[in-house]
Amino acid sequence: MTPSYDVIIAGVGGMGSAAAYHMAARGLRVLALEQHDLGHGFGSSHGLTRIIRLAYFEDPSYVPLLRRAFTLWRELEQGLPEPLLHVTGGLDVGAEGSVVFEGSRRSCREHHLPHEVLDATALARRVPGWRPADNLMAVFQPDAGFLTPERCIRAHADRARDHGAVIHTHETVRGYTASGRRVHVRTDRADYEAGQLVLTAGAWMADLAPSLAPLLTPERQVLGWFDVADRARFAPSAFPVFVLEAEEGTFYGFPEYGVPGFKIGRYHHLYEKVHPATMDRTVGARDEAALRDAVARYFPDANGPLRSSATCLFTNTPDEHFIVDRAPDTPEVLLVSPCSGHGFKFSSVMGEICADLVQHGRTSHDIGLFRLARFASSMS
Repeated sequence: MTPSYDVIIAGVGGMGSAAAYHMAARGLRVLALEQHDLGHGFGSSHGLTRIIRLAYFEDPSYVPLLRRAFTLWRELEQGLPEPLLHVTGGLDVGAEGSVVFEGSRRSCREHHLPHEVLDATALARRVPGWRPADNLMAVFQPDAGFLTPERCIRAHADRARDHGAVIHTHETVRGYTASGRRVHVRTDRADYEAGQLVLTAGAWMADLAPSLAPLLTPERQVLGWFDVADRARFAPSAFPVFVLEAEEGTFYGFPEYGVPGFKIGRYHHLYEKVHPATMDRTVGARDEAALRDAVARYFPDANGPLRSSATCLFTNTPDEHFIVDRAPDTPEVLLVSPCSGHGFKFSSVMGEICADLVQHGRTSHDIGLFRLARFASSMS
């Protein structure tokens, strides 16, 4: 007989592991399928550290979700030997009028977040690892920090299993059909059925939900860890996480943690559209140069040799907001996770939202920004 569940989850990265936990904790029979290992390095949920921040320049409507995400991360880490969430404070830096600086300040004001506005002199004084250009301004928000993504995924998966979820790794979903309010899922190992299917497949979403293909652009990203001259200046206690909008591009970075080096990435890196199965995962001189442009100018004490590097993936929507909605013409399928490179921090609350939508068909969280209807003309 075909194994049957209440819900099947395809993809057990940040979003899928959280969804599995929240649904299993509510008593649902959950099967979660992952084509690689948990916490693997082929998608969008790895890299040792991921920023979490409240002063959200992308849109103020994310802030209530982030407040809930912070609470859920703190709940998840209870009883673990090390925290999952490390608070460093956060800096959103750009010239006056820039998207990053103005958007961050707007979110702080609309949601009454504690924050300070710093000019370049005050920023350099506050954080000696910075050498900001004279025209740069910063919003400092003290609650920001970073998550440890591989450990977050394992924690969600472990808690999901504790509540009875079945998680299969190295099993690839090949397709599915829906009929009679049931979804039949075919993998490279077996067939399964469930009342609902949740697709949290990141850069593989277009393969599993072809109707989304016109909307999704998987994009190659590169992360670099650069050797520092003064480790004290780049310690988590001294160096806040940041987003920097500058002449060279928009960058994000972290204090030294876990491995040697100051970690930095560039949004949209070299603007390379890729498929995850064929993406070049080697890091070359051109990749390093795109990061070193900012390191040399704004963080000269971290302008040492490239100690290590990694590739990852953004899966961008046209407006760079998330998609969380039912699949067109297939209400048994819930689409979650094309997150345009800024989704991991929301995984905890997105797991709760998935559980709400699967169990009740609605959620008290405001997810209006993520509806597919905004792309109706593109999808038709």
